[in-house]
Amino acid sequence: MLRFLTDEDFNGRIVRGLFRRKQEVDLVRVQDVGLQGASDELLLEWAEDHARILVTHDARTMPGHALDRLASGSVCPGMFVVDDLAPIGVCIEDLLLVEECSDPSEWLNRIVYLPFVRG
Repeated sequence: MLRFLTDEDFNGRIVRGLFRRKQEVDLVRVQDVGLQGASDELLLEWAEDHARILVTHDARTMPGHALDRLASGSVCPGMFVVDDLAPIGVCIEDLLLVEECSDPSEWLNRIVYLPFVRG
């Protein structure tokens, strides 16, 4: 089972939809763990320390911070950068797909953009 951490500005409708579809999804928000207002670097450190994949809409700065941490020898449990303009239902489906059908080791040190391309 994957363990998620959503950043402060992540769409609450997606979070609520995930829990509505699967109550036992292992997801915490930065607000739940006292990290509101924390820097990107601190969120990534916390995610590493707690083995949680970071889920964010911040495609502008967060991937760069993750790459900097990887270059310095740190580990990243993974990051899903979710397009904030994508349909909410598609985002929920893709997050549930990876949560149900993959292992945490598959996302280690990876930055993945969601939603997945549909053809």
